[in-house]
This record gives sequence, C-alpha cells and structure tokens, in this order.
Amino acid sequence: MTVSEVALLGIRHHGPGSARAVAAALARWRPDAVLIEGPPEADAIVHLAAEKDLVPPVALLAHAVDDPAKAAFWPYAEFSPEWVAIRYGVDHDLPVRFIDLPAGYGFAPFTDEDTDESPADPLALLAEAAGHDDAERWWEDVVEHRAPASGSDADADADVEAALAPFAAVAEAMGALRAEGLGESRRDLLREAHMRQQVRAARRAGHRRIAVVCGAFHVPALATMPTVAHDRALLAELPKKVKADVTWIPWTHRRLSQATGYGAGVQSPGWYHHLFTTEGDPVPRWLTRAADLLRAQDHPVSSAHVIEAVRLAETLAVLRGRPLAGLTETMDAVRAVLCEGSDVALELVRDGLVVGDALGEVPDAAPAVPLQRDLARLQRSLRLKPAAEAKELDLDLRKDTDAARSRLLHRLRLLGVEWGVPARSSVNSTGTFRESWRLHWQPEFAVRIAEAAQWGTTVEEAAVNKAVGTARAAGELAELTGLVETCLLAGLSGALPAVMRVLADCAALDTDVAHLAGALPALVRALRYGDVRGTDHGALAEAAAGLADRVCVGLPPACVGLDADSATAMRARLDEVHGAIGLLGSDPDRAGDGDGGGLAERWAAALRSLARREPTAGPATGAPGLLRGRAVRLLLDDGRLDSAAAARRLRLVLSAANSPADAAGWVEGFLTGGGALLLHDPRLLALLDEWLTGVGAEVFTDVLPLLRRTFAGLEAGVRTTIGSRVAAGPLGGAPAADTPGGELDAARADAAVPVLALLLGGRPNNPGPKIPGPKIPRQAAGRNT
Repeated sequence: MTVSEVALLGIRHHGPGSARAVAAALARWRPDAVLIEGPPEADAIVHLAAEKDLVPPVALLAHAVDDPAKAAFWPYAEFSPEWVAIRYGVDHDLPVRFIDLPAGYGFAPFTDEDTDESPADPLALLAEAAGHDDAERWWEDVVEHRAPASGSDADADADVEAALAPFAAVAEAMGALRAEGLGESRRDLLREAHMRQQVRAARRAGHRRIAVVCGAFHVPALATMPTVAHDRALLAELPKKVKADVTWIPWTHRRLSQATGYGAGVQSPGWYHHLFTTEGDPVPRWLTRAADLLRAQDHPVSSAHVIEAVRLAETLAVLRGRPLAGLTETMDAVRAVLCEGSDVALELVRDGLVVGDALGEVPDAAPAVPLQRDLARLQRSLRLKPAAEAKELDLDLRKDTDAARSRLLHRLRLLGVEWGVPARSSVNSTGTFRESWRLHWQPEFAVRIAEAAQWGTTVEEAAVNKAVGTARAAGELAELTGLVETCLLAGLSGALPAVMRVLADCAALDTDVAHLAGALPALVRALRYGDVRGTDHGALAEAAAGLADRVCVGLPPACVGLDADSATAMRARLDEVHGAIGLLGSDPDRAGDGDGGGLAERWAAALRSLARREPTAGPATGAPGLLRGRAVRLLLDDGRLDSAAAARRLRLVLSAANSPADAAGWVEGFLTGGGALLLHDPRLLALLDEWLTGVGAEVFTDVLPLLRRTFAGLEAGVRTTIGSRVAAGPLGGAPAADTPGGELDAARADAAVPVLALLLGGRPNNPGPKIPGPKIPRQAAGRNT
C-alpha cells in the first residue's frame, strides 16, 4: 500500500465494519478519484447515487441487450462498503469509476478453466489459522464489531495511518494466502488484470490520490503491478464481449440474504444495518426493537425483560471471549428472555429484524426500458405500490379501479412477472365479480420485464403480442383454451381473434377426447368471467358448444380399456366436463345453437352409455369400474337416475360374477365427492356391507387399499356415522342373528305382511306368496374391517 498514490482498501462485501472503516479512511485520506470493484458499464449512471430518490438497498442490473434473460446483479445496502465509497465520491464531486471486468464478458461463453472457482474460502482459512472454527464469528470479532481508530487533528499523518491500518492488516493476511495460491481461479486472474489496467488509466488521467475499494482477496494482486504487457496478454484471452445495458433497480434485505447474486448471501442484513447505523452500544437498542416487535404481536414483553436480555447477551459475550455481544448472543438472549423459550416468537424476531423487509427506491431518471416505465405509470395510477412484504388484495370487479388492477396483474402473469398470485378470497362470496390476490414484489422482476420488452413498449401491447406468439407456438389444445381464459381475464381483446383462430384449427384436428375434455372447462370459465368483464364471447361460446358436442360423442368409447392411472386422470376430467356442461347447457344463449337443454340431454346420454360399458371378456373390453361408477353418481346427483335404479346397478356390480377389483373401483367412483347418500339410502349401505363381508380372504387384501382410499375421502362425520351403523348390527332389515342355513325367518316375515299389504294397496287377508329372502353369508370371524 502506497499512501502517496494508491490506497488499496480491501473490504468484505456487505460488511458494516468494513463500511465504517472505508468511510473513515476516505474522510482522512481525501482521495481525488475513487475506483470500485464493479461493472464499468455503470460509470454512466453512478452519478444517480446523489439523487435523494435512490435509497438503498438497490442493485446494479446488467443484462445482455440481445438476450435480456442473461443478467447479473450487483446489490448494495446502506452498510455495503462499495455504497459508502460511491456516496463519498458523488458527494465530493470526485470521479467514481468501476474497474472490474465489464459485465458483457460475463454473458460471453467462458471455458471451464476460466469459470472454475476454487472451493477454498479465504475467510475460513484465516479463521482456522487463528484457531476459530466459525469464520463468520471470527470476522465479526476482528472487523465488524470494531470501530475505526480515532485520530488526532494535531498529527494528520498519524491520523491517516490509523485509518489505513486495518486495511494493511487485512492485506497482509490475504497476501499470505495468495502466496500459497489458495482460493485463486483463472477468472480472478483476468479480473485482477483488468483492475490493474484501470488503476494505470487513473494515473494517466492525472489523479495522484487514488482510493481503490475492492474485495480483500484481490488486494495482493493489485499491490504489486506486473508489466503492462503481462496484463494485456492475459486480457487477450477474453472472449468477445456482449453488449450490455446497466441500470439501478430496487433491492430488498430479504433478497440480499439469499445466496445468489454478486456478493450476496448476507445471513443477517437487518442486523448489519443496525450495526452500521447505530451510534454507541447497539445491543440495548436492538433488544428494544425486538421487544416492540413482539408487543405488536401480542407477546407480553416488559422493560424488565429488555434489561435482563441485555445483561444475558453481555454475559454470554464475556463467557465466549468475544469483544462485543454479537448476533448469536443477542438472539440467545431474545429466545431465553423475551420469547421465554418459544421458537415461534423467536422466528418473528428473526424474520422481522435479523433479515427485515426493507425495499429500496430508484429515481425516475434511472435508465429503463419503455415497458418498465409504462408499468411504473400504471402502478402509480392504480395505487399498487410494490412492496417487499407479501400482502393480500381483494378486488371487486364491478369497480373500475379494481377491474383495471385485475387486468394489470393478469397481463403481468402472462408476461412471466408473477407479482400477483391468485389466492383464496377472504371475503365470503361465490360471485365471479370477486378476486383475491397475494402480492409480493421480487427484485428479479426487473429482468423479466426487460426480457418481456421484446413484445412491446406498453404492458397491454406486450401482453397481446405475447399471447399471440404463445398461441402460435402452442402444441396442445388445453394450453390454448387456458390462454383464451387468460386473455379474457386480462382484457386482451386485441389478442382474442388470433388466439381463437389457432384454437379452432387445433380443435378441428385434435381427435383425442381426453384433450377435448381437458380444454372445455377453461372455455366455459372464460365465458363466465366474460359476463362481469363485459367482453364479447360469441365466438367463444360457439367453440365451447362444438367441443362439448364432440366430447359427448367421443367420451364413452374413449373410456374403454384404460389402465388405472389413465382412468384416474379421466375421472378428474369427467367431473370437470360435467360441471362445465352444467354451466354451458343451463343457458340457451350459451349453447351456441340455441339448444342448451339439448346439450344437457346429450351429456346425460353419454353418461348412461358410459355406465353400461361393462367388461364382458376382460378389463380391456369395457370401461373401468371407477368411470362407470362415477357416471352413475353424476346421473343420480342430477336427478336423471332415481335411487332405486342406482341401488339396482350397485347390486349388479357387487354380484359374484364381477371381479372384486372392478367392484371396488365402481364404489370409489360412485362415492367420490360425498358419502352422505349411504346414510340417506340404507339400501346402498346394506348392499355395500353385504358385498364386503362376502369378499373372500384371497382377494380382500387386494381391494382393501381401494376401499380405504375411498372412505378416507368421505367427510369425517359421514365416516363416523357409517361406522356406528355398521357396528350396531345387520343392515337393511337383515335378521339380528343368522337363521340356520341362512334362510328367511318365516314367522317374522309373516308378521310384517299385513302392514306391507296396506301400504301397497293390497288386502291384508291375502298376503300373497312367500318369497324366500336372499341368503346372506357371514364369515365365521365376523365382518372384515
């Protein structure tokens, strides 16, 4: 380090102790130029740091002009040493230059040798050499928790030496590591060669006092300058640079805590911010903030708790040999005293204070693509300000502002910007005029917006063009119908004609009934939302009616010979289509041909046809029992089949002629969606009980998983009541005890004949012939359970 020319300030990215040391060194050494490790493309916008509207945490975003998906971030918090250096330079009207490799090289293809990073961590190696097994704690003790040395105005040279002393010690330690070749990579050597070239350029520009703020690991490589030819030879190996654009974007403490991005992975940004911005002892103020946060969540925390927590944290620091209570000691005190051992309460403090939800701000003067500017305009006009913390938003689509908010959020989702995600409504309403969203802004959305800028300069234009492009590239019918629904929700009337043309062509060529069945529900949902949003759905209704007719015709034969997995998937589509046709057929105007009732009848006929497709010569010759049973249940629920007919079908399915596995599947399809009908119609429960108790032991273990899955899906109250009725004794009027040979008890039957004759309109003195009852076998060990 040469005080008269270049001051190499080796720092740790996002370290509050390093930031304080950099601030003190710059204030006392007073350079005439500041060089910072970072992308040189940002030199043109570094002056924006002087704007009051540029509030950290922020990040430099660089992306390839021709491929915005290729992007990189350089995040800065208020406690980042680089940010401190930037603010010092712009506040003192000094040249501020970034000296790392241009971002455009990062988007170019490097060889494996260039990008290979050594797994060795320099801090871990230094901590190990100092006898510590925790590198983070060691660095905090020796750097982050120590204030810069105070100087004396009477001795300016001594003052400067004191300010630069910490950096000299760090440089010496890193020099020892670099002398052994530890932690170096080919990429680091290229970066350092470029940094040295920029230092030489600053000297040629006439700057005599140059401050270089860079990662401490690079200091030894910048302290000893090789020849210019040496560095030029290294840089000649670089690939062709890709053109890149750079801008400022808002960042968050939460995003800074994730181990992605340049210099990120700070585990406790909220704590580091507190250390950097708090004068004096930070622990009492931190614990006071923790107490305030817990009180806001109705935890009983008093001033006495805070005092005891401070004492405990300080005592723990002494016992552990630390110069100051760190985050570990402070959080231990929070857990033991403020949270009274509760991990739930401790997580509130960790999430709210250790990490935090700080979100930066960027001025309008920052470079941005037109799409980003249009989005910012819409956010202001609709009063939807991005926030780092997640929040719920309930919309009433009958209001103009809420409808416009809904359209914006749907358009952004189409563009890949998941700022809002549909959520379960907190308002008790089943109307289609209600929407609920969960909003959570992520810094990475800036990249996706830049990538989406290829589709247009406004959000609406970009969404329309993206929808049309997606439709033309779509390979499945269900994808197209979902896209149509999205277009209606997003109010993209400009995209609908083109999307509908592609949909019509695809539907005409697709002969797979499963595809048609999967596509229909989305179209019908789109029709429902079209009403409240005031969209024209004439062509959509016609397409939906056409798909519905084709499904009615093709569904029964398409269900023949399906395996178990395919049958399960088809059952889900069967339910969806049933609901869709119920909506479509209930309104004649929506049926396309003015025959809404006819559509419902055609669908009922299709269900009847499916219910009759029983296997006659093996499973491959008929529809699976799961689908046949589901068809019967749907007909029963719609009132197109009475309970007696349903019981008759169940009796046939449960007969000994059918395989137990097929019967179990039929029962599953029949009972899915609600088992209360077993309680309302005891005949069904009796038939099921009779079949189950008669299943042989050799096949009972095979059907048991199916039956357990079926009854596990029933309501808890229904399961309890069914169990009580079965446990109470024989069902369906069966005798309390088996008669010899399983025959009907004639005496008990004769006693009921007069009453039955009166109910049926017959004469009591002519009861008619006796009809022997069914023989009900019972297993010796009782019912299977």
